[in-house]
Amino acid sequence: MRTLLGTTRDRFLLALQYQDYRNLWIATTFSASAAWALIIARGWLAFELTDGSLWVGIVTFAAIVPRVFSTPIAGFLADKFDRQRLLKWIFALNMGNNILLAVLVMNGLAGPWVLTFLALANGTLRASQMTTASALIPNLVSKEHLMNAIALNQATQQGARMVGALAIIPLLGFLNVESAFWLCSAFYLFGFIQVSRVTTRSTGVINKSQGFLSNLFEGFVYVYKRPTIMSMVLLVLAHCALTMSYESILPAISEDKLGAGSVGVSYLIAGVGGGALLSSIFMAGVRSTSARGKLFLLFAFTSGMGPLLLAWSDSSALSIAAAISMGINQAGFMTISHTIIQSLTEDHVRGRVAGVYSVHVGGSMAVTNMINAGFADVFSASAVLVVGGLVFVGVVVLSLASPPIRRLYFPSAEPAAVGAAAAD
Repeated sequence: MRTLLGTTRDRFLLALQYQDYRNLWIATTFSASAAWALIIARGWLAFELTDGSLWVGIVTFAAIVPRVFSTPIAGFLADKFDRQRLLKWIFALNMGNNILLAVLVMNGLAGPWVLTFLALANGTLRASQMTTASALIPNLVSKEHLMNAIALNQATQQGARMVGALAIIPLLGFLNVESAFWLCSAFYLFGFIQVSRVTTRSTGVINKSQGFLSNLFEGFVYVYKRPTIMSMVLLVLAHCALTMSYESILPAISEDKLGAGSVGVSYLIAGVGGGALLSSIFMAGVRSTSARGKLFLLFAFTSGMGPLLLAWSDSSALSIAAAISMGINQAGFMTISHTIIQSLTEDHVRGRVAGVYSVHVGGSMAVTNMINAGFADVFSASAVLVVGGLVFVGVVVLSLASPPIRRLYFPSAEPAAVGAAAAD
């Protein structure tokens, strides 16, 4: 048993040997769990108040769309100021936002517009936190453990779907929705405590001879001038828009396939999270670039198939199994794509590149979530899943004709140093 534990640690948990990374990893687990619990609780409350999916889509859109406008600024701030101190402020403000939401719900003052406004504030802070943490992680571990650190961070982001969903099931089932918001506030408090324990101090490099806007948009210039990074960002954009923008239609799916209301939404999210956690931990143990490339292509194809399985399922058991499958494939794809982009990016602009990445990912998911909600009311949630899955499979086939992406699917040799790769 001791040998097994040692092997597991040395293969899958290498980054956790670093105390500061471990503190950030725990904080991220709490905050991501709160984020997913909020998606379920806010979405179900909007569904109950309006008896339709459209407002669920609007609220979800408000929570995700800040990635478009807040992450470039957050990336700039993460390169200009101390990243740990910035994270502390973000956690504290998000805790206050959740406490306000809980109080308003308790007093019957949280209508659809209030939910939308507070979701926008939460999403702005959440997007800023993810961007800042992405810039800080490479400073907390050695270069040889960077992929493991990113994979474990993705494991918390994805596995938190399960943690957050399971945490609020008893609250939604036996108490009330406002208790879920109080739990999210507690999660942010615990996250704040852990972030405060990080001792590493790091910043990027801001060119003082350039103006604010030039420095702010340097990340876009950096990404758009590098074909491999740009191709990766566009592929991830399509993946998120077509296979991962389903939060706004989960209440309708729960009613149609599970007949379990808000608890059903929690089960579906937990299924996705459980699969995502397994996939991310598995990816933490992958060291070969060749294996990573083949898995990237495999996860790309299977990410398009997952929504089809959920759409065609005709029982609760099959629906949960389909959700687990979606989590495995989507998390595997996202973990590899994030690792590739981080490994190709130089540290002096890492915060701003993380912001650019988040703009494309978050913007696509925000817009598509709202569009999907509207289509689900006109057609059906299952039809939305089928169309998105099939279109993304087509995108993956087309990506095989792109030389930069094809080289990532089928690398000819182990990668060179990060600095040389960044010159691509």
